[in-house]
Amino acid sequence: MSASVKECLQLQLLEMEMLFSMFPNQGEIKLEDVNALTHIKRYLEGKREALPPKIEFVIALQIEEPKVKIDLQVIMPHSYPYAALQLFGRSSELDRQQQLLLNKSLTSYIKTFDAGELCVCAAIQWIQDNSASYVLNKKHVYEPSAQEKQVKNTFRRMWIYSHHIYQQDLRKKILDVGRKLGVTGFCMTGKPGIICVEGFKEHCEEFWHTIRYPNWKHISCKHAESIETEGNGEDLRLFHSFEELLLEAHGDYGLRNDYHMNLGQFLEFLKKHKSEHVFQILFGIESKNLES
Repeated sequence: MSASVKECLQLQLLEMEMLFSMFPNQGEIKLEDVNALTHIKRYLEGKREALPPKIEFVIALQIEEPKVKIDLQVIMPHSYPYAALQLFGRSSELDRQQQLLLNKSLTSYIKTFDAGELCVCAAIQWIQDNSASYVLNKKHVYEPSAQEKQVKNTFRRMWIYSHHIYQQDLRKKILDVGRKLGVTGFCMTGKPGIICVEGFKEHCEEFWHTIRYPNWKHISCKHAESIETEGNGEDLRLFHSFEELLLEAHGDYGLRNDYHMNLGQFLEFLKKHKSEHVFQILFGIESKNLES
């Protein structure tokens, strides 16, 4: 069975009502876009023609035993609950390996739900019931069973578009986060700004959440590629490090820094890295038109 986008959005609003009743205190649920629910309601009432933004939020979960706080990031695709929910949990009490295993197990649990089932509340309950083992049981974390070792990983490559990337502190943050997480790719500064990040799905999603949170609004993930692998994904990488990409630019180099990057050079860069196909996805221009 499938459902229309409007039917899905109605179900999402119902689930959000349940969540706000479960977490009524200020700060327990933080919406990425505070107006997202209003936009959806206007869309359902026919007062808005454009598809509203996806519902994205973070729930602060207080686990009682042991005492630990876990932030659960939730992204609802427009077709959820008939499309897969995107979830990612993080905590200062978990190291990277513990966090990776927690999210793998959480993702596996969510996949057991049938299409059409709302599952955010169930995910919250699962974290409350199971997170203690990832905090306390070091052996479980660092010595996965033979069966766990055979589980396939998801290698992901995300193509991120921003209106511009100029600020020195932002550029530094992007490079620092990418290198810390061990992802590869590049950050093209200027106007527009393009970021490509590749690596295990969990690391890419953490990178995406970290760089855009809390207030980078003019940025979107234009395209994502996922490949199942039993290995470490090294043979799937198109890039060997995570670096800043500096190309020639043209335009005003004055106080506004309003200059455009040389897209012809960028196209050549994509060709060298077997990624020409994303040019039209990013810019809506066929590469052959640029070359003519």
